[in-house]
Amino acid sequence: MEALILELKKEIIEVLNLEEIKPEDIDENAPLFGEGLGLDSIDALELIVLMEKNYGIKLNNASEGRDIFKSVRVMAEYIEKNRTK
Repeated sequence: MEALILELKKEIIEVLNLEEIKPEDIDENAPLFGEGLGLDSIDALELIVLMEKNYGIKLNNASEGRDIFKSVRVMAEYIEKNRTK
C-alpha cells in the first residue's frame, strides 16, 4: 500500500504540474480539495483521467469521485480494491 501511495503522489504531481511540491510534502491523509493540496474541479477531471488511464478504473459520476478523492490514502485504498491494470 505504501508503494502505491508514493506512486500516486508522484503521478498527482506530474499530472497536475505541481512542480514546486515533492512527494514527501504531500500528507497522504490530508484533503486533496479545499485545505490540504487545494485542488479544484479541473484538477478532479485530471485525477479521473489518471485513474482510468493508469489503473483501468472508470468513475460513473462526480459524487463517486468526491468520496474517492478525499485524500491520497483513500484513493490508494480504492485503487487497490478496484484496479484492472
